[in-house]
Amino acid sequence: MKKFALFLLGMVLFVTNMKGEEEKYAEIEFETQKMSLGTFSEKDAVRTCAFTFKNVGTAPLIINQAFASCGCTTPDFPKTPIKPGESGTIGVTYNGQGRPFGRFTKTITVRCNGKTEVVRLTIEGEMTE
Repeated sequence: MKKFALFLLGMVLFVTNMKGEEEKYAEIEFETQKMSLGTFSEKDAVRTCAFTFKNVGTAPLIINQAFASCGCTTPDFPKTPIKPGESGTIGVTYNGQGRPFGRFTKTITVRCNGKTEVVRLTIEGEMTE
């Protein structure tokens, strides 16, 4: 009977402890996922922009990877964890020198440890002669 009572007490403490723990997770939320670089000439073909995001989760956010759909676009992302409630930016540089004139759309894929593991960002614009 004593063993059974200890077992029961242990189970109650275990279940009580589990209910008190909140699931921790990271979550990335961007202010916008699409930006326009406008219309520009090939002389001014190097353009930059920044996508601002916030970790709206309860655990540190780690961006594992950010890559572009084309070699003319280069993303730069934070390499250190972003704490819950903190913000960060992903900088994007587009270099249109030597590229065809006209409208373009480029995609940046962001992979992280958030509930949303993959986010796609888009830049667009038009390059003239």
